Amino acid sequence: MREPLRKKEVEVVLVTISTPIKIGIYEKGRLIEAIESNEKTSEYLPKIYKELSQKYDIKSIVFARGPGSFMSIKLVYIFLKTLQITKDLELKACDAFVFSKNNPIKAVGNLYFVKENGKITVKKLDKKIKTEFYLPKNLNDIEFSEELEPLYILPAV
Repeated sequence: MREPLRKKEVEVVLVTISTPIKIGIYEKGRLIEAIESNEKTSEYLPKIYKELSQKYDIKSIVFARGPGSFMSIKLVYIFLKTLQITKDLELKACDAFVFSKNNPIKAVGNLYFVKENGKITVKKLDKKIKTEFYLPKNLNDIEFSEELEPLYILPAV
């Protein structure tokens, strides 16, 4: 009798702070599959998690905890905390600038989140910037945060 095939052990990276959503599948720290979707995070996240968990043995999930879309940040955090509790998954987080190559991230209007000297602030920029998010080829050089809670940087009113 044949032994069942073992699924690859992977880490999943979620960049859900803007559209398109980007999901990376990493084996031993190296990107082996990249997925993009323009669907709403609330609809896509449960569906893609189900598909990925059938295909792979997910050991941990890395996510961008902000700054970015407040609604998406909240939704992803709640979804992942639920998985952490129910599936005993390891969660890792980092700020969104890891996935934007430290470029400004759209806040609202002509306000942008910027990271300078390790500090995240909100700045008004004269020109419109469309920040492209990317999935790193390798996770080994990424500094993860001990903090998993959403990173909300609110602009002054």
